[in-house]
Amino acid sequence: MAKVSKNARVAQRAANAGSGRDFVKVVKSIKDPATGRYSYKEVMLHKDKVKEFFAKK
Repeated sequence: MAKVSKNARVAQRAANAGSGRDFVKVVKSIKDPATGRYSYKEVMLHKDKVKEFFAKK
Protein backbone atom coordinates (compact mmCIF):
# COMPACT_ATOMS: atom_id res chain seq x y z
CA MET A 1 0.00 0.00 0.00
CA ALA A 2 1.37 3.42 -0.96
CA LYS A 3 1.78 6.33 1.39
CA VAL A 4 -0.79 9.11 1.25
CA SER A 5 0.69 12.58 1.14
CA LYS A 6 -0.30 15.20 3.68
CA ASN A 7 -1.66 17.45 0.93
CA ALA A 8 -3.97 14.70 -0.27
CA ARG A 9 -5.40 14.31 3.23
CA VAL A 10 -6.00 18.08 3.49
CA ALA A 11 -7.84 18.02 0.18
CA GLN A 12 -9.94 15.09 1.38
CA ARG A 13 -10.85 17.02 4.55
CA ALA A 14 -11.97 19.97 2.44
CA ALA A 15 -14.13 17.65 0.35
CA ASN A 16 -15.86 16.38 3.50
CA ALA A 17 -16.52 19.90 4.84
CA GLY A 18 -20.30 19.52 4.66
CA SER A 19 -20.35 16.04 6.13
CA GLY A 20 -21.58 14.93 9.53
CA ARG A 21 -18.09 15.09 11.00
CA ASP A 22 -18.74 18.72 11.90
CA PHE A 23 -21.48 17.75 14.37
CA VAL A 24 -20.98 16.60 17.95
CA LYS A 25 -23.28 15.19 20.61
CA VAL A 26 -23.45 17.45 23.66
CA VAL A 27 -24.88 16.49 27.06
CA LYS A 28 -25.80 19.18 29.58
CA SER A 29 -26.91 18.43 33.14
CA ILE A 30 -29.70 20.59 34.51
CA LYS A 31 -30.50 20.66 38.23
CA ASP A 32 -34.13 21.11 39.28
CA PRO A 33 -34.16 23.77 42.03
CA ALA A 34 -37.29 22.37 43.69
CA THR A 35 -36.27 18.72 44.06
CA GLY A 36 -32.50 18.86 43.58
CA ARG A 37 -32.66 16.11 40.95
CA TYR A 38 -30.63 16.27 37.77
CA SER A 39 -31.95 15.82 34.27
CA TYR A 40 -29.84 15.66 31.14
CA LYS A 41 -30.35 17.40 27.82
CA GLU A 42 -28.71 15.70 24.84
CA VAL A 43 -28.37 17.62 21.58
CA MET A 44 -26.53 17.18 18.29
CA LEU A 45 -24.89 20.52 17.43
CA HIS A 46 -22.42 21.92 14.96
CA LYS A 47 -19.02 22.08 16.63
CA ASP A 48 -18.89 25.87 16.26
CA LYS A 49 -22.04 26.35 18.40
CA VAL A 50 -21.05 24.27 21.43
CA LYS A 51 -19.84 27.21 23.52
CA GLU A 52 -23.10 29.09 22.86
CA PHE A 53 -25.10 26.06 24.01
CA PHE A 54 -23.27 25.85 27.35
CA ALA A 55 -23.32 29.64 27.85
CA LYS A 56 -27.11 29.98 27.89
CA LYS A 57 -29.25 28.70 30.73
